[in-house]
Amino acid sequence: MPRGEAAMNGETINTGRSWHAPGGGTRRALLGIAGAACAAATAQAQRPAWPTQPIRFIGIFPPGGGTDILSRIWCNRMAEVTGQSFVVENRSGSGGNVGTEAIARATPDGNTIGLASVSSLSIAPTLYPRLPYDVERDFSYICGLWQLPNLLIVRHGIPAHSVPELITLCRREPGRYSFGSSGAGTTLHIAGEMFKHMGQVNILHVPYRGGAQAYNDLLGGRVDMVFGNIPEALRLSREGQVRPLAVTGAARSPQAPEVPAMAEFLPGYEINSWGGVLGPAGIQTAIVERIAEVGREAVESAEVRRRFEEAGATVWWTPPAGLAEFRRENETRFAPLVRASGARVE
Repeated sequence: MPRGEAAMNGETINTGRSWHAPGGGTRRALLGIAGAACAAATAQAQRPAWPTQPIRFIGIFPPGGGTDILSRIWCNRMAEVTGQSFVVENRSGSGGNVGTEAIARATPDGNTIGLASVSSLSIAPTLYPRLPYDVERDFSYICGLWQLPNLLIVRHGIPAHSVPELITLCRREPGRYSFGSSGAGTTLHIAGEMFKHMGQVNILHVPYRGGAQAYNDLLGGRVDMVFGNIPEALRLSREGQVRPLAVTGAARSPQAPEVPAMAEFLPGYEINSWGGVLGPAGIQTAIVERIAEVGREAVESAEVRRRFEEAGATVWWTPPAGLAEFRRENETRFAPLVRASGARVE
């Protein structure tokens, strides 16, 4: 072997400045690496510059509720990742429809985004005969962030310590007991309607402008139960302020394994809340993909994952097309339940 050369994988490679590659294998490999690096650099250069200014995030429920807490956790992490501030603006009312309409009417430049919710996007189309927005045409679906079940909690004055006992109590005195919700069409509302339908009980629905107000009246004894989002409902139960009876998912929650699932008593009962990122229709595809990409980095960070889990939520990132399709599937699944409940908001 000539001096200054070495054998490698059956090829003779010159260890000096020049090199020889019989058949061009190594030359092709190095050219491939260079091409890949060039392509990566080009892709990086073509990425849209987002965000270039503070971002307005529209929260569709009042401050202090479970979804508001989760939204702020994600927005705080997004500010750290991007170096731009994320300002949460709560626009509540009509079960989240007021804030969702505000998202639809925003300028489609990626600087105003907001909360995508099962309530306003999958339940509302059946519950409300007239919506101020079209769920298919008026939005850019960006990404999913979390999923979480609800938790049925009752005030301590209610003489029921299990779901069967509560059903018996409500059947004994039809119309006497009530449940509060964060508004018509929210999962807190539909969870109660499903309980009424499947448990064959007559209880009164009392809607509020947000979950925090429903919890306040529960603690004050003005309503008897709430099917609350698990972050806030679980906190109240662990503080001993209310009594937990069941989670609304198909199985027990890892955050509260001691609490049974409603399906253990009413087979087939299941309703979960989910949240994601939504924008107005017309945002450039590259910007939507960029928000989803950075959103994934934020929501899948160890800190956000830990804080979500502590609040009872599960990280659920899904890309733009996946979120849009999931919304459609949810609407198809919930529509018969909403109709069967008889719930309708004019």
